[in-house]
Amino acid sequence: MAETIFSSVVLLISISPIIILGVVQYRSKEPVGFWAGKKPPRREEITDVSAYNHKHGLMWILYGVGFIACFLCGMCFGGLAVAYLCMAEAFGGLLGMIAYHNRLNRMYGRKQGPCM
Repeated sequence: MAETIFSSVVLLISISPIIILGVVQYRSKEPVGFWAGKKPPRREEITDVSAYNHKHGLMWILYGVGFIACFLCGMCFGGLAVAYLCMAEAFGGLLGMIAYHNRLNRMYGRKQGPCM
């Protein structure tokens, strides 16, 4: 029982910044970024900043909620199942987020004409 409580507290402390990041991005008025160290696109480079930010924010929120869901599902089967499910969420979810971020850039990025 103590292991479950400790694990739950560690999970919530670890995942809450991800969910908070998603809420902040969802509510942001300026375009948000995805990659650390890379500046987010400028407002002029995005066709619909609100939709772009909402989808990025939801992506992060769902990533955090996915960890909680994997943890809860894994608890039914034991600690090792939790570890495998959370590892699958971490790597698979991150790859999915990268693909979705690239898709959002294609959907909402302004097409640049040839330079003259």
